[in-house]
Amino acid sequence: MSETRRKLTTIFSADVQDYTRLMQVDEERTLDTLKQYRDAMTRLIEAHHGRVINTWGDGLIAEFSSVVEAVRAAIDVQNELAGQNNQRLNDARMLFRIGINLGDVIVEGDDIYGDGVNVAARLQASAPAGGVVISSTVYDQVRNKMSVGFEYMGQLSLKNIEGGIPSYAVRIGESGVSVAQPSPMEHKRVVESVTLRGAQVETSAAPVKSRRGSYGVFGAVGAGLAAINALTWDGSFWAAWPLLALATASASLWVRTTPGIDRMIGTLSIVGLLLTAINLLTWSGTFWAAWPLIGLAVVGGIRWFTRQQGSVQAKK
Repeated sequence: MSETRRKLTTIFSADVQDYTRLMQVDEERTLDTLKQYRDAMTRLIEAHHGRVINTWGDGLIAEFSSVVEAVRAAIDVQNELAGQNNQRLNDARMLFRIGINLGDVIVEGDDIYGDGVNVAARLQASAPAGGVVISSTVYDQVRNKMSVGFEYMGQLSLKNIEGGIPSYAVRIGESGVSVAQPSPMEHKRVVESVTLRGAQVETSAAPVKSRRGSYGVFGAVGAGLAAINALTWDGSFWAAWPLLALATASASLWVRTTPGIDRMIGTLSIVGLLLTAINLLTWSGTFWAAWPLIGLAVVGGIRWFTRQQGSVQAKK
């Protein structure tokens, strides 16, 4: 018989929204989609040093030694699945709900049990389709270590959990921690914000087709401006400025919508390139952009070091 022990771990619980309905519409297609999405989820969980513990029906339980990596994995999962959903017909799309909790659990063999697991499952059930909900124990560990926003959902009343659980929705695709010390009065925002968050997840994930369409528009406008400048040439390359603006917008879109990119560092890089381009376009013999570039490099280095330290501390 396996030895029983206890440990503190981060529990990641996920399941499919409207799984029964999807099975009724097309069993074979639903099972095939579930397998593909679960494989992608497992790959991302392992990439963030997590371990899938169990799967059943449409559900999945995993654990992480790092709280930060668990939340990053959840965000990457929702972003990747949103992109895959965008390439499917509406009735073939599969949306997962994810709940994450940090708690003390009972370990027996490769399985874990206890209230910590139950809380993660209850949080997952309260999440909007395509969304992520975390407990206050997780929020306390990640709020100053990740460039995403959080929305206080109030003291959620969870079945068989006495007193409820303070919970937060992760604002996927938004930078900055938006909540510090929430008031219980904010609980009234939960019902009206769930639908909004569900929509936010899909748009902020920037599905592949939508991004390509935006890049195509930027390219077409840029080509048109360059052509007009060439056809009306008077010795001045005035199209350089709108082309620079289009390039900046395109780079910003890429930073916002690419999973795994630190938005602060990405934004600092874009600002640095923009300043360098302006310096070159207005060249007067002085490379003045060197000074703000040094400042941006220092801020970016601090950001990178802080994030690395956060990950190391969370794993300890």
